[in-house]
Amino acid sequence: MLKVTFDPIKELIVHEVLKVDYDDLLRERITPAGSAPLCWCNGYLFSFASLPFSKAVISDYLEGKVHWAEVHYTEMKSYTPILELNDEHYTGTQKIRAIDTSRSGLHTEFTKWLKKNR
Repeated sequence: MLKVTFDPIKELIVHEVLKVDYDDLLRERITPAGSAPLCWCNGYLFSFASLPFSKAVISDYLEGKVHWAEVHYTEMKSYTPILELNDEHYTGTQKIRAIDTSRSGLHTEFTKWLKKNR
């Protein structure tokens, strides 16, 4: 029989946190191939970049420590699954998905920390 072990993240290490304008956060998710989704949790819309894997990062990961190199965020009181950006640099309205990650323990704890420390 297969053994399944749940071993949740024990520590999130964030190396840079930057509050940005709502439109700027949406703009940064638009790529030539389309748009990358944003995360929404507990009144915050955000994106994060993980550190590239290295022996040290993998070692930390296996010990339950996750590294985010950078987080960009803005406040957004209520969840909206499709966000729209109207900008003269783009043809037409750009649509960016937002994913409600409020059921994620990691994202919930991060947004609690954000509310308390920013």
